[in-house]
Amino acid sequence: MKTRILNLVMIMGLSSLTLLANTEKTEKFKVAGNCGMCETRIEKAAKSVDGVSSADWDKETKMIEVTYNPETSDIHKIHQAIANTGHDTEMHSVKAEVYDNLPGCCKYERMSKQTAGCCSGEKACDKACDEEHSSHGSVEHKH
Repeated sequence: MKTRILNLVMIMGLSSLTLLANTEKTEKFKVAGNCGMCETRIEKAAKSVDGVSSADWDKETKMIEVTYNPETSDIHKIHQAIANTGHDTEMHSVKAEVYDNLPGCCKYERMSKQTAGCCSGEKACDKACDEEHSSHGSVEHKH
């Protein structure tokens, strides 16, 4: 009898772990950069966000693959953390003074503000984005 109860508890515990593991989400998006130093900086920034379990930026494709827990973080926070280090993303454009502080080998061709983002450029969206991003001193939201 004790063995059956113990087995049942173990099965329930493993089922719970499986459910927790399935809560992670993986997304890919473009991040501007050039070299190995950029790769280190970009991946470190993404991994610094609570809930991010992995980040892998490809220097050739300029794409990052990020795996995170959407219950503790969101893709917007990851974009923001990367942009705060000086790298444009599809959602955020780095301010010139932050970009200018990157090492010479890390100076990339800047992404257009017209790059796809979360906003369509409508007045209501512009105001909401301005309010939401007013505290992000080193990034500008793309429209």
